[in-house]
Amino acid sequence: MQDNDVATFESSPRGTAAEGLTERAHQALLARLRDGRLSSGSFLSMPMLVEELGLPMAATREAVKRAEVSGLLTILPKRGITVMDAGPETTRECLELRAMFDCEGARRIIETGAPFPLAALRTAHEHLHDEAAAAMTADLPGRAIRTDLSLHDALAAGLGSALARRLYAENRDRIAVIQNTRPFLADRVASAMREHLAILDAIDAADTARAAHEIREHLRHTLRWWGIYPE
Repeated sequence: MQDNDVATFESSPRGTAAEGLTERAHQALLARLRDGRLSSGSFLSMPMLVEELGLPMAATREAVKRAEVSGLLTILPKRGITVMDAGPETTRECLELRAMFDCEGARRIIETGAPFPLAALRTAHEHLHDEAAAAMTADLPGRAIRTDLSLHDALAAGLGSALARRLYAENRDRIAVIQNTRPFLADRVASAMREHLAILDAIDAADTARAAHEIREHLRHTLRWWGIYPE
């Protein structure tokens, strides 16, 4: 096969269709990891995963390879896959990495005046804090995770590097697996919202050092919530 034949094949409708199936499989796999349908430590054979995703074996295999590169899965040759372990060391590493991204994102947002949805974030966090302080409802944990992510995602949007944003997104998926390993309690939701509001106050004051301090405090309290004490 000549080079031009390879180029023609790679851009052919058949090649594009295969890529589309792989992307669908990858997104379906990520969705199940994010919402807890595939939980930490789970084992699945490839036929089981194909049935779960409802997509062809070839596309599922490629999606699994991509997820393994991101640290979400481990491939067990000739057996299947296991979902990442959400133990103390992995949890610490993922949360510390997120704090690094948060600090850099906050610094760049403050120093460059980049767009940042401060008012909307503050309102959402205040409302959820008040709800959690009043009572736990069935939908509160899910909304707490989404509200929590809204701040971290907004800080990551301030990162100047496309590579850094991609690494943040991969780590975000790992943290989703971790978050699904235990339920949120109302008192932790309330305290986490207060920690986030302190970060927002520092950004509003354009105080880079204070923002970094509040981000590290949020990390410290989150690690303790997971039963992990800073080294």
